[in-house]
Parts: sequence; C-alpha cells; structure tokens
Amino acid sequence: MTAIVLFALVALFIGLRLYAVLGERTGHEQQPIPKPAEPDSRAPVPHAQAQGSPVTDGAELAYVPLAGPGIRALLAADPAFDVARFLEGAGAAYRQILEAFWRGDMESVRPYVDDNVLGAFTAAVAQREADGLKLDNRLVALEPPVIVEAEVDKGIAELTVRFEADIAAVTRNAEGEVVAGSMSDAVQSRDRWTFRRELRSADPNWLLIETDEEE
Repeated sequence: MTAIVLFALVALFIGLRLYAVLGERTGHEQQPIPKPAEPDSRAPVPHAQAQGSPVTDGAELAYVPLAGPGIRALLAADPAFDVARFLEGAGAAYRQILEAFWRGDMESVRPYVDDNVLGAFTAAVAQREADGLKLDNRLVALEPPVIVEAEVDKGIAELTVRFEADIAAVTRNAEGEVVAGSMSDAVQSRDRWTFRRELRSADPNWLLIETDEEE
C-alpha cells in the first residue's frame, strides 16, 4: 500500500501541475540544461524590452495562428513588447520556478508567481516534506516555448505559453534511497503556463498566474 501511495505522489509531482484552485497538478523534477542568456538578470520572468520591433515572419513562428490577433493587440497597446525577448524570459522562468519547486525553495520565486500558484506549490512542498520525500529531478531538454493564447483586456495582457521538456525524475526517501523514478529515463512533459502583466505598470515583469498540463 505504501509503494502505491509513493508511486501516486511521484506521478503527481512529475507533472508539475497545480491543483485545488487552479485545477492543476504539480510535479516535475529534473536537471538543469545549460542556461541561455537570461533576458534580465534581476528577474527570472519574461519581461518587455525597452525597444521593441514589429513581429516578423520569423517571429511569427513563436506563436500559433490563433494567438495572432491577441499578439497584434498587445503590440498595438505596447509597441515596446518583443515576442522573442518575452519567450526567452518565459523559458528562463519555467526552468527557475521548476528548480525552486524541486528543491522546496518557493520563497525565492515569490515575486514572480501569484498567491494561488504560490499556495499550491507551497502546499505540495509541505506534503512532500511531511512524507519524508525529496525530489532529485533534472531538466534534460527544453524545446523553444510557443505562445498558444494571447489576450489584452482593459490594459491587462495575458499570454499562455506551451513548454515541451524532457525531465528525468527521481524520488528519494529520508535516507536518500530511490523509491521511484530513474535518472536513465526522461519523461516528456507538455505544460501550459499563463503569464499576466498590467501594461501601464512600470514593472516589466510578467506574473505567473496559472499552470496546466497539455494533453
């Protein structure tokens, strides 16, 4: 019975999904891949750059056609917005927030996630610690992120980004013994994270407001 419970916990964690209010699951544990240059060393979240440029044919590959109208509305409302720069920051945010969750250090990303997201992550970390479990995860590979939804309403922009990653996940007990998972096998993960920003705000950072699993 204990083994079944542990397996269920690992299955929950490996997806990094939020539950409860967001209706998502939390999980994933992996090894960081070499980090690309981050858009802003002060904040591991996507942000607008000082000087934006029009969306080019190449940049359009960074979002699906259905997101096009929202992207154009965002560019009209905020000409400084840059799609490529945003996605670079989104990738950095994905990696850093995942790593913070895996090591149980949600305080380090508190400024970059909203209260509901932070609460769900923190609850998952607390449950994991109560069960005497530790995650030894590695982000093996991360595909270029893609914007799949975009919306601007009353000066508030929301962008949903799809992340495809290969994650090696291992769960250890208090003695450091492996109770589930394997570092030799990577699991493919497809997540959707939604970021929000008030366009009139002087703060260039985008706030993570929701996470979900893409089927």
